[in-house]
Amino acid sequence: MKTITSIQKHKGTTPLTVITAYDALFASLFDQKVDIILVGDSLNMSFNAKPDTLSASMDVMLYHTKAVCAGAKETFIVCDMPFGTYTDEKTAIYNASRVYAETDAHAVKIEGGIARAPIIKALTQNSIAVMGHIGLMPQFVRSEGGYKVRGRTEEDIVTLIEDARAVEKAGAFSVVIEGVVEEAAKRISEAISIPTIGIGAGKYTDGQVLVWSDMLGFFQAFQPKFVKRYLEGATLVQTALDAYIKEVQERSFPQTEYTYQK
Repeated sequence: MKTITSIQKHKGTTPLTVITAYDALFASLFDQKVDIILVGDSLNMSFNAKPDTLSASMDVMLYHTKAVCAGAKETFIVCDMPFGTYTDEKTAIYNASRVYAETDAHAVKIEGGIARAPIIKALTQNSIAVMGHIGLMPQFVRSEGGYKVRGRTEEDIVTLIEDARAVEKAGAFSVVIEGVVEEAAKRISEAISIPTIGIGAGKYTDGQVLVWSDMLGFFQAFQPKFVKRYLEGATLVQTALDAYIKEVQERSFPQTEYTYQK
């Protein structure tokens, strides 16, 4: 199993592999294969058909994190802190402490740069490991008027580098960079000493993360530009379902080998 120490050794070396999971079944399939499993608040969109991540609650995240921890016994697990659960230091410590007390997760992830640095520092000083998240931040979607790619101007690149440095200084062991122009992500990665994990940020980060239902082709509502589908999961399931329906309706299932006999 990876530890914070071994994760940090990936800086500038072999890229880290990270994937989301929300239940014990898929977590068990990913266990010991990827370096990190992220229990992402993306489940709110992928599995609850919500337009964004904002209504995911602390109780929901704890439920799914416990399930993932039950399925993945040998993988480093990070729990996304949902919207509104780390608005100040006291609230953040209380909710992040619940993650440690009620699940076997190894770290939490929070969104924000310079503005959230004091909260990251408060958490790390209270023995809670933190993965940062800068760039395009899904929890800011309404306040920023949509999902906007970052790092298109020199001014914005400088801002992002400052955010990353603040997150590192506050004690985060790694940072997700989402929805950022490749060259900007490269410069951010070079500017800090902790690993960067990209999603829609090009190939020059210290790792990559994808939502499993995107990567395996189960989520069909839309396909972000940065998502490569390694499996057409939804098509495979639908084909299998059609075969099951056909066999049931024509009474060819269950065959003898699937039937209890006297």
